[in-house]
Amino acid sequence: MAAVAVREAPSAKSQMVNQLLFGELITINDTKGDWLLIETVDDRYAGWVCRNEIKKLSDSEFTGLNDSERFYLHTLSAQVRAKDAIIPVFRGSQFHGWEEGTFTVAGESFYYKKAVHKIPAEVGSREVLSVAANYLSVPYLWGGRSPMGIDGAGLVQMAYKMNGIMLPRDAAQQINKGEQVMFVEAAEPADLAFFENKEGVINHVGIILGNNKILHPWGKVRIDTIDHQGIFNKEAGRYTHHLRVVKRMLHH
Repeated sequence: MAAVAVREAPSAKSQMVNQLLFGELITINDTKGDWLLIETVDDRYAGWVCRNEIKKLSDSEFTGLNDSERFYLHTLSAQVRAKDAIIPVFRGSQFHGWEEGTFTVAGESFYYKKAVHKIPAEVGSREVLSVAANYLSVPYLWGGRSPMGIDGAGLVQMAYKMNGIMLPRDAAQQINKGEQVMFVEAAEPADLAFFENKEGVINHVGIILGNNKILHPWGKVRIDTIDHQGIFNKEAGRYTHHLRVVKRMLHH
């Protein structure tokens, strides 16, 4: 599966709250029929997945993958070849221990001969924005983390994750990270802007580009203007999001 739906409850009718991409590691905390209550290793995010959409590993296989060097797919999508199958994968997929076109999962060899990207030795705003910009025009999807559909927190997480910085899955969790920027005018590229609804609940996040511009999903991943009030959408002729705070995740 290129992307596995993680659901709120053990039912195909339940709302999707997250997506797993190829190569991501999870632990299983409970079972209910064909459903597994899982937790992602990277960000400890829980939800339910269908049993036949994941591959179980032995403890030693799990540890080996978790300790191996990570490589990420940066292109929109690709096909990974195995002995008896061709597997579609999306941007952000992990190829643990990739070397000269080959990597191994649970004793099975996989092949992807084209270039993959490893985490850069030094990460700055340029690297984060380079990943984020690849999602421009991707449709908004609640719980999405793939180029077929993504939400604000998913966009932020993937832009940082592929540069070796692991942020939580939800905007309400991400806001607790980093250092506060006192004024939006002082924001620097790759800073994160968080927004709240009328009840004061954090409901959106986007990535500052500089020059009063922000990259965020609203219908699709797009670039809009931001000021001390929030995001102004020129097409709608109104503010669509109310600014709560700007946080800096990178140490310049």
